[in-house]
Amino acid sequence: MEKIDALDTKILSLLSSNARMPFKDVAAECGVSRAAIHQRVQHMIENGVITGSGFDVNPKSLGYNTCTYVGITLERGSMYKTVVERLLHIPEIVECHFTTGPYTMLVKLYARDNGQLMDLLNNKMQSIDGVVATETLISLEQSIKREVPVVTEGK
Repeated sequence: MEKIDALDTKILSLLSSNARMPFKDVAAECGVSRAAIHQRVQHMIENGVITGSGFDVNPKSLGYNTCTYVGITLERGSMYKTVVERLLHIPEIVECHFTTGPYTMLVKLYARDNGQLMDLLNNKMQSIDGVVATETLISLEQSIKREVPVVTEGK
C-alpha cells in the first residue's frame, strides 16, 4: 500500500468526518484546487487507501431490530473459505472475520426479531458443514461507531 502525505491525510480526515462534503469545500479547507482534490481522491481509490463510499442505512429503519455477533467454531480452520462461501448466501450477515481466540470466525448480523435470529442460527448457520458450535451475543446498544483516526506517521 502506498504511503500518504500530509495533504492526503487532511483530505481523508475531512471526508471521514463528512463523506458528503463537496470537493470545493474540501479544496477550500486544504488550500488547493478542486481538481487537485479530485485527483488525490481518485489516486487514493486506485491505490486502495479509500475502499468505499456510500450511505450508512440504519438497520432499524428497515425492520432489523436485533444486532447480533455470532462466534462460530469450525471443525477445522482450513474449512474457513468453504464456510464463508455459504455465509455469503445469508443476506442478514453484514460482516465476517477469521479470528484468533475462542472462535474460528466472528460474524455480525441483523435480524428482524428473535424468531428470525433463531431461524438464522438453527436452520442456516448451524447446518453448514464444518460448523460445530455457535455462541450468540446480542448487542443491546451501539455506543461508538467511527472510522480509524486519520493521522500522519509519527504522531
